[in-house]
Amino acid sequence: MTSSPQDDSYWPSRWPGEDGGPRRTEIPRSGVGLGIGRGDRLEVVSRAAVVATMVVLRDPGEVYLLCHTGGPDAISWVELIDPETLAVVRRSPNLPGGKTWPGGLAAHANGSIYVVFGRHIHRLTAALEVVTSAELPRDRPYNSFVILPDGHLALKDFGGVLPAGIDTIDDESCELLIVEPDALRVVGRVVIPERSIARLSADGETVYVVGVEHLWRVRCNGAAATLDADFHPRYRTVDGQTYGWDAVITGGAAWFLDNGLGSENYAGTFRGHGVSAAPLHLVRVDLTSGAVVLTEICGLPNGIVANPPAVDILRSIAVGYDSANGVLAAFDLEPSTGLVVGPRWTRAQNHACHPILYPDTGELVTADHNGERMMDQLVVLDIETGRELARVDTGSPLQSVVFLAPGFDRDVYYCAFPTVARIRVVSGD
Repeated sequence: MTSSPQDDSYWPSRWPGEDGGPRRTEIPRSGVGLGIGRGDRLEVVSRAAVVATMVVLRDPGEVYLLCHTGGPDAISWVELIDPETLAVVRRSPNLPGGKTWPGGLAAHANGSIYVVFGRHIHRLTAALEVVTSAELPRDRPYNSFVILPDGHLALKDFGGVLPAGIDTIDDESCELLIVEPDALRVVGRVVIPERSIARLSADGETVYVVGVEHLWRVRCNGAAATLDADFHPRYRTVDGQTYGWDAVITGGAAWFLDNGLGSENYAGTFRGHGVSAAPLHLVRVDLTSGAVVLTEICGLPNGIVANPPAVDILRSIAVGYDSANGVLAAFDLEPSTGLVVGPRWTRAQNHACHPILYPDTGELVTADHNGERMMDQLVVLDIETGRELARVDTGSPLQSVVFLAPGFDRDVYYCAFPTVARIRVVSGD
């Protein structure tokens, strides 16, 4: 597993930003998989953490955790945590935020740590001292960012319904911003003519925005940001279908899951909280032709997701899930076209968070919330067969709807709103 030259604006670690990088392939940029063998087991260290959102890695031993509070005037902060015990080694000051929606964190190639949360962006040193901060134009949350090859940051406002008690701005557009990384000045902007709930994805200088009905493309070069007027394929074509979430950019296509409406009603789990009348789909949009293909995950109504699928181009397998109906499903892809050719396996599993894919071992790291015991579990699967390789309680009573991250060795970091955990493989030899 190696990084792409397009990602060298990120710090050269195996996981410097959410989903491993701007294409959101959920693949570590270096190292190897967990390599779980016969007799191996998972061991957990966990602790309480206030709205833990994500972990990113910098140099060996440097693990950064993003947390935040809730409400209309929320704050965020970053913790440098011990990679094994999870104890706080250093903490940033409280960072101004705004309306709550989970934001983002990344380690930049320039050595700085960047945070976007609420309507603010912050540049921190590796020691978590504030270098500079800026308020963003719209009175909405800005749900994270991607770093472009020239080091600029691309971000946009979140256009979904906010949790109870937080006013939602009625604006049927979103605005993509280009921010220079030194003083955090907005140097480019482009309006997308519909709202977007999903986080941005990027492939080089091209940024993809999953709107509430279409996939949009913006060409970025320094301060210039230009909407591609010829590319806006419509993916919402089925009665009762609702908006899509974060896109994985791989194999010449954008892959995402739809039926995101209702995710703001999260109540410790998504199970049973879907509101979309149409079945939930794995959506594939060809980035050359704009052709859209919808594949039903399980065919049931009232599905819901809030996160991306996993796509293993090496094995020609795509994996999607329906968090409201508790189904995880894999599909075979035709190697030459990348199109779905049929189901591969399906399993009952209450997964909702961002997965991790280890292409060298074929391990897919997922979660499974047990509603009877109120316990979220980490579950490692064989992506080819759906066979369970290992499972363990994470320590979180709530279902994770945020991020996993690989550790520096045979370990994984897990975040949920009340918990951060480290799960490591213990050899059975």
